[in-house]
Amino acid sequence: MFSFLICLALLIGGYFVYGKVVEKTFGPDDRETPAVKINDGVDYMVLPQWKLFMIQLLNIAGLGPIFGALSGALWGPVVFLWITFGTIFAGAVHDYFSGMMSERNEGASISEISGIYLGGAMKNVMRVFSVVLLVMVGTVFAVGPAGLIQLLFTNGGSTGIVASKLFWLVLILIYYFIATFLSIDKIIGKIYPLFGICLIIMALGVALGIFTKGYEIPEIWNNFANLHPQGTPIWSFMFITVACGAISGFHATQSPLMARCMKSEKQGHFVFYGAMVSEGIIALIWAAAGCALYTGEELLALGGGGSTAVYDVCSKTMGGVGIALAMLGVIACPITSGDTAFRSARLVLADWFHMEQKSWKNRLILCVPVLGVGAILGIGNALGKIDYTIIWRYFSWTNQTLAMIVLWAASMYLFYDKKNYWITAVPATFMSAVSVTYFLLGNECLGQFLNSKTADGATVYNTAVAYPVGIIAAALFLGIFLYTIKKRHTQPHYETLHK
Repeated sequence: MFSFLICLALLIGGYFVYGKVVEKTFGPDDRETPAVKINDGVDYMVLPQWKLFMIQLLNIAGLGPIFGALSGALWGPVVFLWITFGTIFAGAVHDYFSGMMSERNEGASISEISGIYLGGAMKNVMRVFSVVLLVMVGTVFAVGPAGLIQLLFTNGGSTGIVASKLFWLVLILIYYFIATFLSIDKIIGKIYPLFGICLIIMALGVALGIFTKGYEIPEIWNNFANLHPQGTPIWSFMFITVACGAISGFHATQSPLMARCMKSEKQGHFVFYGAMVSEGIIALIWAAAGCALYTGEELLALGGGGSTAVYDVCSKTMGGVGIALAMLGVIACPITSGDTAFRSARLVLADWFHMEQKSWKNRLILCVPVLGVGAILGIGNALGKIDYTIIWRYFSWTNQTLAMIVLWAASMYLFYDKKNYWITAVPATFMSAVSVTYFLLGNECLGQFLNSKTADGATVYNTAVAYPVGIIAAALFLGIFLYTIKKRHTQPHYETLHK
């Protein structure tokens, strides 16, 4: 229990201490923001700070800090360390700079920002990468809540179409289309505060249930080992699995949405850094629940961190109305990320093809194919044709790889602005090692060729190759960055960058 409380205190303290260091490094000022300068009444408009925070939190707090953190509990309480320090020194830094770089570049999408600071080739890579990731996120965050709602109705004794996963999936996709098409204040700006209340009640309810019902949260120092029942390595599987609760590249696609609605740059600390710390707290609570309520074998039997495990946690920590409110919060989290995922995909394509979005025809031209692909993937899963876990695994790796790229772009931005670029270069190097190592070990990536199987079918991970290659690759990326900035000291092109 003390481990949990210490990590919770570190997260809160990190917002006030390290968050201020990050803000001072960036240097917000009183310049005119895109929300004031452009204001198109659709994507660019001034919103109150509390709404900016709430929308940003719900945009980024999808299934990741819930499903991912529960899955992370399979490794034991050591996951608390990744959630805590990953959030403070990597995730919140990533979210702050992705939002503020967008704000400094007229609310540009993360693909365009990457092109400004890392070059035209990276811009094109990130355009494709971002759209694919966002569609996968939107699909995952449609399928997930549809499964949760189905579980609620099935356990409640309902049968037929109302208890059908396909039925709820179609309703969610219809909502996603409307939220993607309309201006940001019409639906997102109005219903997110209500969903935010559900999210807060859910987190507080689970936390209070753990303490009041006598569950014991194991201490890190008594369980400082890999407790995964299948022996899956901590490095780098845990760092990929617990993505949104520590650092997530998906957040970089969401931050520009709020960068287009800020009245002042000085709101960035609360909106971007603060929302990520809040998500870290949510992830810490769910990871603690997984460690306190189950052994690794029990949690694995419940599907790791899936819908069944979430329902069971809510059932054990709260009863009656509490479980309904908690489940509603868990359902609201992914839905409020899924709609803005598809919205962000529309905006990435709009920036790509230079299509202004004040016109409803232009928005419709982009909404139909984006939601169409998401519907095909989602319905394919509901009909049993596409495995949800495969979509999630590919999402997890691409997610962390995107975070790596964004942190390198932020490092280059800080170099050009003559600021301390190590504040982003260190986590960028770390995430480079994570992404490359997982790409070599993950069975959906190169692991299918490098790993082997025992006689009983257990996977033997080829860490002897993956670990050193991942470290060497990360060192190489850092070397390329240092060589590049050294070269550009003598060949400056800072004046060509958008400010």
